[in-house]
Amino acid sequence: MTGSGSFMKLEIPSRSENEAFARVVVAAFVSRLDPTLEEISDIKTAISEAVTNAVIHAYEDRVGLIVIKASLEGNRLIVEIIDYGVGIEDIEQARQPFFTSKPELERSGMGFTIMENFMDEVSIRSEKGRGVAVTMSKSIRSRDPIPGLE
Repeated sequence: MTGSGSFMKLEIPSRSENEAFARVVVAAFVSRLDPTLEEISDIKTAISEAVTNAVIHAYEDRVGLIVIKASLEGNRLIVEIIDYGVGIEDIEQARQPFFTSKPELERSGMGFTIMENFMDEVSIRSEKGRGVAVTMSKSIRSRDPIPGLE
């Protein structure tokens, strides 16, 4: 993910209050590409969903680590949200709209669906008992590539 463009890494505890911080950090990072307000909103929404999934599902009843890596390659943002928690047993099932493994928490089960609707690409890697990595990308269409970042 480091490539020749810009890169950032953020490590936060898996607490719900850190979700807003994470999305603002990524929005600030991508701002150098001069995205539209809609693009910023889409990115913040997707980051929010990915971080919230890690907070709710990864560590069960304990606080763990969430790592957020982001890079810019030309006009493309690539973000990876990583946890080292319980993992996802069935990724295809988890990607289905309205599926939730925590119905008692009144979760909507729309997290991955929302990420897929707001970003250009979403991929999920999981290993049971070792964690999840969600990688998302979005092309910022508001201007031409910035010299030196392509």
